[in-house]
This record gives sequence, C-alpha cells and structure tokens, in this order.
Amino acid sequence: MFTDARQAPTSVVICCYTMERWPDLVEAVAEVDRQAGGRAEIVVCVDHNDALLERAREELPRATVIENIHERGLSGARNTAVEHASGEVLVFLDDDAVPGPGWLRALMEPFADGKVAVVGGAAAPAWPRLRPGWFPPEFDWVVGCSYVGLPVRRTAVRNVMGCNMAIRRDVFKAGLRFSPAVGRTGNDTAGCEETELCIQVHRLWPGVAIVLEPEAVVRHRVPSNRCSWSYFARRCYAEGRSKARVSALVGQQDALSTEWEYTRRTLPRGFGRGLRAAVAGELSGLGRSAAILAGLGITSAGYARGRFVG
Repeated sequence: MFTDARQAPTSVVICCYTMERWPDLVEAVAEVDRQAGGRAEIVVCVDHNDALLERAREELPRATVIENIHERGLSGARNTAVEHASGEVLVFLDDDAVPGPGWLRALMEPFADGKVAVVGGAAAPAWPRLRPGWFPPEFDWVVGCSYVGLPVRRTAVRNVMGCNMAIRRDVFKAGLRFSPAVGRTGNDTAGCEETELCIQVHRLWPGVAIVLEPEAVVRHRVPSNRCSWSYFARRCYAEGRSKARVSALVGQQDALSTEWEYTRRTLPRGFGRGLRAAVAGELSGLGRSAAILAGLGITSAGYARGRFVG
C-alpha cells in the first residue's frame, strides 16, 4: 500500500508550552539533530506562549520554530506542525522526552513494510530520584511511559504513545488530524488524542498496521509533582474521562479493546506480584497492589462520569 519510507524525508515535531521544560527541549533538539546527521527537519511548535516562542527562535537555530495557530492544547499544536512540516514521515516527540541511542533508526525501520502506517516507540521513566515504592509499573502510563503489559518485541497494536511516534504523511493527506475533543492542554491530565487518531487510521485503511517498536526508546522525565498519590489519582480519573470522549467519537468497542485485555490480564498479575512481594517482606508490594485496585476504580469512575454525565 505504501512505499519503503526508511530513507524518506523526515520531520521531527516537538510541541512545547512551558519554559519549565526548556533544558529538556534543548537536549531533545540537539539529540535529534545528532542522530539525524542534520538531514531531518526539526519543527518546534510553541503552544500560545510568547516568551517561549521568542526564546526558542533565538536559541534553537537548528529548529524551525512556529506558533500554534489552532486552539490551545497539544492537538492544536500538533495539527499546526502537520500543516507546516514537509517530511514524508512525521515523528512526534514530547518536549520532556530525550531520545536514547539509536532511537531514530529503530523508529524508522518498520516503515520498510508498505503496510505500516504508524510506528511507536517506548518511553522509559526518568524519575527525579528513586522510583516510588508504591507506584505499580503496570501504571507507568500515568507518567507518560511504557508500562508492564505492553509487548516487548515489535508488534502490531491498536495505538501507540504520543510522546514517541512516527506517522506517514499519507495519514494526514487523507484528512486525518488530532482531535481537539481529546488531548492535553497545558498542565491538565487529559490525553488519548493519539489513540483516537490510530483508531481512525485502522478504520480508513483496514489492511494497514500500527506497530510498536520497543527498541526505539526515549527517556521521559518525570517531575517530582507527578510522583505523588494525588497526581496518580487525578491522572487516572482524567484518563477515564478521556477514554469516554474517545468512546463517543469512535465507539466503545474500538475505544476500549486494549483496555479490556489490560484489565483482564495485566492488572490481576500485577496485583498478585505485589501481594507476593509483601509476603516476602517487601511492604511496598502491598502499596503497589493497593494502588492497582485504586487506579482501576478511579479510572472506571472517570470513565463513567465522562460517559454518562459529560
């Protein structure tokens, strides 16, 4: 269906909105440029922050810096970048995610297959100090990272993570965009715009593949304020509401197919591991099991609220 795109012109898009992540943004741009050997277009899209826009234009000469011309939020910024970028493959990287060794090569490799429309990589959490003992690895999606339960080898999936993904230009030429009805705005905890887009890709081209390539790894910074129980609860609730919005857009079956499997298999195994660790003397294992139960309950409550109340 598509051509081999491993050597196709590539645009790497990094959307940003806050000065707080400036060091990460600078490091990400430098690492992308190094891995691409100067051959990739780097587009930095600033989401309604004039001071950040001015600084980026002054201090990131290797990047093309643009401002979000659509509604505030990640979806609007990404859609602005789609309209500006020139590459045949658009790579999307979060402004607090720094590529690991060999990231770009690994992310592009699956595009040798003409059936592959979207490729996603893995995200490893960069904790501010130690990982909180109570924080279950099955819930690392709470901090925007790969979680226990995801495939560990290259595999076709329903959707990829937005912090580290590559999408053929053909997807956008077909008229698909990131929906402003879902997705993050500023410091809120919403998401799922990439999930909705991937589902629309499957619907448009039933024969194409969306692939997870775990070898394409970024280091995703976890700020200290996301290591708290209160953030964990807020993010779970927001995820539930986001999934409700996706369900309204694409239907419950497509919106929750992966989540049902995650709930049925991954979470019970994680709960059991936590209990076994506690019995063996690691009391934090009990905390992880409790967090799994709480996270599932809070996410479900958010979904119910979003589905039936709005």
